[in-house]
Amino acid sequence: MISITVSQLTKRFGQTTALHGLDLEIAAGELFFLLGPSGCGKTTLLRSLAGFYIPEAGTIRFGSDDVTRLEPHKRNTGMMFQSYALWPHMSVAENVGFGLVERKVPKAEIDRRVADALESVRMGAYAARKPNQLSGGQQQRVALARALVIRPRCLLLDEPLSNLDAKLRLEMRAEIRRVCKEFKLTTVYVTHDQKEALSIADRMAILDGGHILQVGSPREIYGRPVCKTVANFIGETDFIPGKLVSRRGREAEVQTALGRFVGVFGDAAAQTAAGAEVTLSIRPECWALRESPGETNSVRGRIGESIYLGEVAQYAFVPAAAGPGVEPLKVFELNPRHLAGAGAGELHAVADPQDVVVLER
Repeated sequence: MISITVSQLTKRFGQTTALHGLDLEIAAGELFFLLGPSGCGKTTLLRSLAGFYIPEAGTIRFGSDDVTRLEPHKRNTGMMFQSYALWPHMSVAENVGFGLVERKVPKAEIDRRVADALESVRMGAYAARKPNQLSGGQQQRVALARALVIRPRCLLLDEPLSNLDAKLRLEMRAEIRRVCKEFKLTTVYVTHDQKEALSIADRMAILDGGHILQVGSPREIYGRPVCKTVANFIGETDFIPGKLVSRRGREAEVQTALGRFVGVFGDAAAQTAAGAEVTLSIRPECWALRESPGETNSVRGRIGESIYLGEVAQYAFVPAAAGPGVEPLKVFELNPRHLAGAGAGELHAVADPQDVVVLER
């Protein structure tokens, strides 16, 4: 296992700066995700770690080794591409062993390591088949085995599940985490799929415009976003504009068009003072629908449109205090109870102060 340290990394393509002086620490053995919208710099960062791109400034270290300008094949990284990039004329075993042949490993050791790698991804029985005789999920496992067989110092995954259907993606999420932890691999994983990242990551970084906006565990990123971009990218949320009335440390009181709210700052280092314009972020599942108002963070209104999804219902909750700039709230109800009353009857949507995140405007 090795740690990965990125310091002041800058990468440009012509007049466009793709990475702006990034600093990042990835712990040894960590399953680390890079997320963000298209063009945010996540793939550029991954390819810089692999050695396919050489940065204009900054350093990349694997453990204590400076690999910033080292050729890709000398970094000993396992790279898994979105397309899997399997040779169609080679068997599964030949595809997996290709990197070892290039490294001039003795044939007996190649055979042993290929067999071990295929068994680790539960593909031992398919060694003689060609890629076109495999399903998408099986091809994905072969590509993973090929990345593992060279015994890489770290594993780099570029949206490896994007070509699979929904059911296979669910299966392979757990499989990738199992393999990475079993082999004790430091893994950097690029995806745009938030559920994928939330379900298996140890930590993640959210990028936008070549900058890192926030680094943290899935729970930290989802529950305590530091800005609107992060809150909006990871999951759904209700944004409510307001004015900061008072604060004590991380706790805050905010006046909005829907009433007064008590919440917590997403960014503990925020220096926002009373009187400043702020935005509240409240996740749809954090609202509770009640017949009577709550002591704090209570919005009176009614259910407008609703979507029934079995285990959950999604409501457009229309506040009674309708006015300029007041939008319906997204409210998710697990094990729905209020569908029959949709569109009629007054209810109160109530949020716990710990679920009300205050963001700088």
